[in-house]
Amino acid sequence: MGHEALDWSALFTFASQTTAAVGGELLARQDAIVAEVKGDGSLVTAADRWADQALCEAIRAAFPDHGLLTEEGEQTAPDRDWVWVVDPIDGTTNYSQGLPIWGISLALLHFGRPVLGYVHLPALNWVFQGLSWADQRLATLNGRPLRPNPGPVDGHHLFSFCSRSLRLWRPAFPCKVRMVGAASYNLLSVAQGVCVGAVEATPKVWDLAAVWVIAQAAGAAWVSLGDTDPFPLQAGRDYSQVSFPTLVVGRPEWVSVFKPWMDASPVALPFTQVEANLPQTTATQT
Repeated sequence: MGHEALDWSALFTFASQTTAAVGGELLARQDAIVAEVKGDGSLVTAADRWADQALCEAIRAAFPDHGLLTEEGEQTAPDRDWVWVVDPIDGTTNYSQGLPIWGISLALLHFGRPVLGYVHLPALNWVFQGLSWADQRLATLNGRPLRPNPGPVDGHHLFSFCSRSLRLWRPAFPCKVRMVGAASYNLLSVAQGVCVGAVEATPKVWDLAAVWVIAQAAGAAWVSLGDTDPFPLQAGRDYSQVSFPTLVVGRPEWVSVFKPWMDASPVALPFTQVEANLPQTTATQT
């Protein structure tokens, strides 16, 4: 396949039917879940592995010419024009503890760049969809257009951290702070207008691929905080241990408000150096 467009409506229907079936089964299995710790410190359950296999089998059956990159399966980017990136359960800790903020994330990439994103949160019955192809842009939640918060930023707005970036918070931080425990929704909360910004310190490509489409199609600003951008994917590269620190804010002009706090990277700098590099503001945290 080359640069031709696919039937986007059919692809969204496939994503809807597939994630609904897998999500229903995950809800049914939730009470009996036992989590294990993976080598990178994150959790995995038998349900993650089952869902990964079920999603991949459905994709292979429907799109035999497409490649796959998944959190619990094939983690080396295939050399294919079209590649699906799968996160079977984003927010495994939430899922294993009975919290409803977890989701199934699917993205379709063309020559390494995400063009379609689909994130389903079964326990909340939320579906985020995104498309970025030529001059087509789509970003919706349950069929309604997503719009980031118009601002202006003040101490009553919300900013979402992940657990590995929470130490960047200080009393002078310009917003109230939240932490939701699922990378995809953490960043999608900005596209939704719930938070004015969000940061993920160590996300992998399967955490980001679907959100990358949806958030930017909604009008949010995406900032890669690491040395390289996550996309395009590099065929043949093993992504199992590669993280891409990311900041998403609701409007491009807010990058200058929040990025100074992120430049003291929780991944790259020791805690004392993080503290020394934090910007000084007069805002208060309540």
